[in-house]
Amino acid sequence: MNIDRLMDFAYLALRVVAGFMYFQVGSAILFGWFGGMHYPEGMSAPPLLSQMGVGAVLEFVGGLLVLLGLFTRPAAFIVAGEMAVGYWQFHAPNGGWPFQNGGVAAVLYCFVFLYLAARGGGEWSLDAWFRTRREARTSNQLA
Repeated sequence: MNIDRLMDFAYLALRVVAGFMYFQVGSAILFGWFGGMHYPEGMSAPPLLSQMGVGAVLEFVGGLLVLLGLFTRPAAFIVAGEMAVGYWQFHAPNGGWPFQNGGVAAVLYCFVFLYLAARGGGEWSLDAWFRTRREARTSNQLA
């Protein structure tokens, strides 16, 4: 296997795993999947139009899109922004360093998703599949 193929596979693994992990969080909050969220006594799932509810929708939809490699650039950019907002709003006030304030995952997700937004879906993604089909259709029309 040549190094370019190995790099494509490693990128696919990064995209799929990051998307799936993010999807899990949103689906646990929204639908109780993967064991659900454990809310304190007397607290239920957040209203859909609350900040946490909108965040859960972004995590569910954005994670699924990144996982599939569909609209990867905009989806990854939006969820990177969500993680930046989450870090600065909820973690940063609790201490100066991500390790101190519990924000390591938020920072890591933010930068992983920024990388995915810059690079796109990669060779093995629905974005690439649709692009190939569109190019084939265009070349057939020109012939």
